[in-house]
Amino acid sequence: MARSVDQQIAETQAKLARLKQKQKASETRRKIIVGSVVISNALREPDKARALANILRRTVTREVDQKEIADLLDELDETAARAGQGEGRR
Repeated sequence: MARSVDQQIAETQAKLARLKQKQKASETRRKIIVGSVVISNALREPDKARALANILRRTVTREVDQKEIADLLDELDETAARAGQGEGRR
C-alpha cells in the first residue's frame, strides 16, 4: 500500500527529530569529555587552576550554576594557592 504524503512527512519529521536528538547527545558527550580533561588538568597545575577559576567566575552568572560549581572553585583555588608554595610544578 502506498504511503500518503502526510505519512511521508510524518516519517521524515520523526527521522529528523531522532537525528537532532542523536546530535544533541553527541554534543553533550563531547562537553563532558572536554570538561573532564580540562578540570583534571587544572587540578594538577596551579596556573591552569587559576585560569579556569577566573573563566568560570567571569562566565557562570546564573546563581543556580554558581552553587553547582562552588566546590570545584574551592578546589581550583586550593590548587592555584599551591603555586606560591612551590608545589604542583613538575
